[in-house]
Parts: sequence; C-alpha cells; structure tokens
Amino acid sequence: MTHLEEHSLPYMDKALPDAWKAATTFASAISREAAQHGLSLAEGEIIKIRVWQLNGCVFCLDLHSRQARKLGVPQQKLDLLPAWRESTLFSDREAALLAVAETATTLPLSEDSKADLLAARSALGQEAFVSAEWVATTINIFNRISILSEHPVRARDAEGKLS
Repeated sequence: MTHLEEHSLPYMDKALPDAWKAATTFASAISREAAQHGLSLAEGEIIKIRVWQLNGCVFCLDLHSRQARKLGVPQQKLDLLPAWRESTLFSDREAALLAVAETATTLPLSEDSKADLLAARSALGQEAFVSAEWVATTINIFNRISILSEHPVRARDAEGKLS
C-alpha cells in the first residue's frame, strides 16, 4: 500500500456495492415520483445543484451542472444560484424550489426556514412541494456519500469528456 492509498478514504459506493445499488434505486424512484407529481427534470437539477453548493460537494456539482445545461438550464442561472434571493432572473416557482433546497440542507428548521417552506408550498402546490423536499433530501444523502468518499473531480471539456 502506498502512502497515498494508506491515507485516502474508501469509496463508499465501491466498498459496499449492494448498498450503492440500493441508494441509486431509491434515487431513481424519487426522480420518477417527482416527475409524476409536477417537478421537471430541469427543476430537479436546480434543486440538486443548490444543495451541492451548500454542502461543498465538488464531484456532484461538476457532474450535475453539465446535466442541468443539457436539460436547458442557462449557464447564467447556474452562475447566480448562490445569490438567487438577490436576482430577478428566477421565477417564483424556481425561488420556491431553491428555498426548499436550502431548508432541507441547512437543518434544523428556524422560524425563517419554516416561513420559506410555507411560502414554497403555497407557490408550488402540495405535490410539487413534497416532490422538491424528497429530491433535496435524497441529494443530501448522495452528497455525503461523495464527500466522505472524496470522489475526485477530473478536468473535462464542455461535453463532459475527460480532457
């Protein structure tokens, strides 16, 4: 074992592949349910990216920023996500989704975050609101897996191919 291997953390997904398979099956089920209950794939990616920004998950942020662009999310919106509350580019619906993403990531609930959730539920409707909560909760799980595994980010071109 090299010095680097001795001090690097195991990839959780590789160390317990059946657990990883169960996690990905769970995430797929959540995505299907969310899509059936009023949450578009692009909206799901906006939620995921904001959660990843808050958690500092560089691997997931890299991967899903490309996915969001493929689904039509403009680069400008991706760039402005950290300052979405100050931007006029986000619709009321997108702002509600981002409020859910932040609240699900920055627990425990405060009076302000509870107010954000109530406003988001009003803006989204019950089904899309709960779908957004499920997406945000699920993505927080994957952030922890990736961060604890120290998944590396490799240089890629605009299409996502290794450069």
